[in-house]
Amino acid sequence: MGKLQTEPVRNRLDLVAAPVAAAIGQWSAEVPVDVDDVAVGAIDADLADTAQFCAAYAVGLDESANCVIIVGKRGGTTRYAACMVLATTRADVNGAVRRLLDVRKASFAPMADAVASTGMEYGGITPIGLPPEWPILVDARVVARSHVVIGSGVRHSKIVLPGPALGVLPNARVVEGLATAAG
Repeated sequence: MGKLQTEPVRNRLDLVAAPVAAAIGQWSAEVPVDVDDVAVGAIDADLADTAQFCAAYAVGLDESANCVIIVGKRGGTTRYAACMVLATTRADVNGAVRRLLDVRKASFAPMADAVASTGMEYGGITPIGLPPEWPILVDARVVARSHVVIGSGVRHSKIVLPGPALGVLPNARVVEGLATAAG
């Protein structure tokens, strides 16, 4: 994709966060994704934020998917979810996401909570290797893409994989209308 130089992730697990490497190592038994269809590429960590990455590596915003961690509470219980949306869209946090989490109010998880809960770096959080009890809500536009660029759990690399692969991760649910157009 664009100028991003990639190689098979199975050969470069050193480029992904520990929880991501562990999850990919279990895919053959648990996830119907061919690990040979997943690649990783090193990037400049200072360019990890989506807009900067896409500009520097000539990757379209519609080829880049963001993972945002959402938190909500209901009845004293805190509920987390990961939302995968294209960079051209924004998660409908107070509409679709709030209803799917069945909480009164939903918001972006504080950075410190997201990092501590995932074991990943802020700006590199990915749905691969998240806590197993968290739902992964994937906007239907993401799985419609032949390939997308996502985080790797660290800021110094990106993963490229088929969009449909995100819809079959453990606890994943493809949702029409999870996101709205960015504007």
